[in-house]
Formats: sequence, structure tokens, C-alpha cells
Amino acid sequence: MSSGRYPTLFSPLAVGPVTLANRIIMGSMHTELEGRPGASERLAAFYAERASGGAALIITGGCSPNAAGRLSERGGVLDRPAQLPPHRAVVDAVHAAGGRIALQILHAGRYARHKDLVGASDLPAPINRMTPHVLTEAEVEQTIDEFAACAARTRSAGYSGRRRAVHGAGIRARTLR
Repeated sequence: MSSGRYPTLFSPLAVGPVTLANRIIMGSMHTELEGRPGASERLAAFYAERASGGAALIITGGCSPNAAGRLSERGGVLDRPAQLPPHRAVVDAVHAAGGRIALQILHAGRYARHKDLVGASDLPAPINRMTPHVLTEAEVEQTIDEFAACAARTRSAGYSGRRRAVHGAGIRARTLR
């Protein structure tokens, strides 16, 4: 399948030290499965199915570096080593299906849908009416450290990479310095 409109679509692609089998990437989407019973098994099956269907790289739904940054009460968090085994199960399933997987690190900030939301100011997000706790300078520094620790944990879990979510919602990199 090297001819036609997309002659390189099914050819390998080197991305740093990782070589993808093709150029098909599944973008991040939030499944809300993370905090539910049997979450790692369901997520492993969900992502492995996409890998076996041809996605060379899968980017997970947002996973927060701390509890305050999760999207919802049951949102994914990777802030301690005890949380690594379920992540390894997902990674192993995707690798067994022939794919690679990267964790999207997301801090929802004032867009979070839980009572412990935080932000750079006390302005509520346009999508909810909850007032965020205003981060102190020390809390900002702690959050930066938690991002770094979460990124390091992705390596321990076996992820092929990590993606820092920087978009219109959540805590942006520029608000952290």
C-alpha cells in the first residue's frame, strides 16, 4: 500500500528511539474508565483492540500528575509507585498487540469536575460554576515537581512516551512559572 494519495501511511516512522510500524496514531480521548471497577482490564482491552486494528501509536486519555488535577472524581492519576501495575497491564496488552502507547499527562485545573479543583486564579471555568482553590507559589512548584515525577513513572510503567496536554482547558505550562 505504498501508492496512492498517502504513499508513506503504512511505512515505518522513527520517532526518537522508537520506531512505529506505520504512521497511524490514535489521538487522546477520555473514556472515564480509569476509576471504575476492572478499569485496567477494560482499558487494556480497549487500547489493545486499537493496536491490533492498525494504530501504531496510541495516546491515552488524560492522566493527572496529582489528585487535584484529575478531570473528575474517578479520573486517572499517576502520582505514586503503587499505581504502576495497572498501567503496566495496559502497556503490556498494547505491546502484545503490536502497538506503542504514550500516556497523556493532563492537569484539568479549573476545568476539573470535582470539589478539589485548583487554578491560577479563583475564576470558575466557563463549563462549571465551581470556584477553584488559588494555587500558592509553593503549590505551583509542587505541581511542577509532580509533573516531572509522573513523567518519570511513565517510563517505569513501560510507556513508549508521554504527551503533555497543553490546550485551552486545564493548567497550561505558562501558568506554572
